[in-house]
Amino acid sequence: MDIPMNLFYWILGTVPIILLILFMVILQWSAIKAAPITLIVTIGLGMTIFQGSFSVIGVELLRALWGSLSIILVIFSAIVLYEVSYEVNAFKTLNQLFKTIAPNELIRILLIGVVFASFLQGVTGFGVPVLVTAPLLIQIGVKPMWAVIVPLLGHSWAGTFGTLALAWDALMEQVMIESVPLMNNIAFFATAFLVILTLVANFVITYLYGKGEAIKKGFVAVLVITAIQGGGQLLIAQFNPELAAFLPSALTLIVLILLSKSSLYNEEWAVQESRIMEDKDYELEDEKEQLEMSPFQALIPYILMTLITLGVLLITPLNRLLNQVSYGPNFPETVTGFGVVNEAVQNYSPFQPFTHASTFLFLAAFISYLYYKQAGFVKNQHPVKNIFKRTLKRAISPSIAVLSLLAISRVMTGTGQIMVLAEGITAVLGSYYTLFSPFIGLLGSFITGNNMSSNILFGNFQYLTADFIGLNIPAVLGAQTAGGAIGMALAPGNIVLGTSAVNTPGLEGKVMMRIIPFTLFVAAIIGIVLLFIY
Repeated sequence: MDIPMNLFYWILGTVPIILLILFMVILQWSAIKAAPITLIVTIGLGMTIFQGSFSVIGVELLRALWGSLSIILVIFSAIVLYEVSYEVNAFKTLNQLFKTIAPNELIRILLIGVVFASFLQGVTGFGVPVLVTAPLLIQIGVKPMWAVIVPLLGHSWAGTFGTLALAWDALMEQVMIESVPLMNNIAFFATAFLVILTLVANFVITYLYGKGEAIKKGFVAVLVITAIQGGGQLLIAQFNPELAAFLPSALTLIVLILLSKSSLYNEEWAVQESRIMEDKDYELEDEKEQLEMSPFQALIPYILMTLITLGVLLITPLNRLLNQVSYGPNFPETVTGFGVVNEAVQNYSPFQPFTHASTFLFLAAFISYLYYKQAGFVKNQHPVKNIFKRTLKRAISPSIAVLSLLAISRVMTGTGQIMVLAEGITAVLGSYYTLFSPFIGLLGSFITGNNMSSNILFGNFQYLTADFIGLNIPAVLGAQTAGGAIGMALAPGNIVLGTSAVNTPGLEGKVMMRIIPFTLFVAAIIGIVLLFIY
């Protein structure tokens, strides 16, 4: 690569990221408006300053189009799952269920926005936890903006080993490490850093709910959640990374329900003027209604989703059989005027329809609908038409935004802008690189929308940089993927999913503005820990 490594090119490489922040945070634009405009600017920079030809840009845009397909399918199917529950008024029952299980309002918020969201992240990911739990938080009285923020913060700790360790596998594939002791060492650092993330996130959510009063009341619950989620992940990742997030999340769900029955939290309690809660008068309406649906019936879509997902992914013979159906397009090699080579790819990002998260979600929605119709809960006229009409209305905006954001990432990568950014940081920092290594992982998730892509984008770069400077490689790689997990809370694509779930497009900038301090703070803590240890 012959791109000049000077301040001019480094500043130009930051332009797409600065524009996203400017549009979404400062100007409060929605992602569907900010992302396409930023994409046009990114393409312009890529073709002029970074000398990317039409073929380079064209191939990268086609890669983005194909890569966005799996995410858009998840968006569509997750919204269908939500709309099926909405069509039969299942959320009223779930609202009453959570009140019964957790009379303490703070515990209720943690149960849905942290524990249940993390449970969903353990098996699905790709924004599903936010799509599912944000509407549930709305139903218990959380304001729309905070209903998006809470699960974004609450499930991010599972961003590496969630989705059955998809992001972790991507990191190991990039750095081509096969030594089990070395892998375990990397996993130790990653999970240790993620303990910090879950601890800070849980306390921040608690503080947002009710400041010092809530911290005092929820202190024990926060420590219990952190110990099981963070500590459990740290231990299980040493022998079974695929279940390192799912099992602790499932256990935490059980323990928190039991904790709600203890003398600490078994009575009704709420902060009277919480900044994240609506006026509590509206809740009284729901309690007066006679609910037709049982809690088990209301939970059927989520129970089915979990059973189908675990059955397909963990029953090895079935998984192998279904994985045989797979397709990924081929892309030719491209070279920019500066010699940035994008190698030819065969079977790029293969799509496996029978083991894809969207299939599990849609199957759960379809079977649930059939059950609800048979049980007499579907009462409106033209229910299927209504479900898909609402789904399309909700899905179009986030789909366009996700496609644009992924296209920005691909164009920046294909024209060398990403590497200019990373190498510029390395040249300036030298041995102080460890302080900022979590921020590179965070940057990757911010740009691409998930930790898996961040690890693909920067995993090998972090490995080579640590080796060149003489740093502790497992610690740096652990910081990379932990930073990527932090960045999931800030990723515009995930924020778009949340705002679409609560039907409030345009809130993306406000959500991002409130999450930025949290992500920078946690990444800084991890960087400081690394700097002082190594």
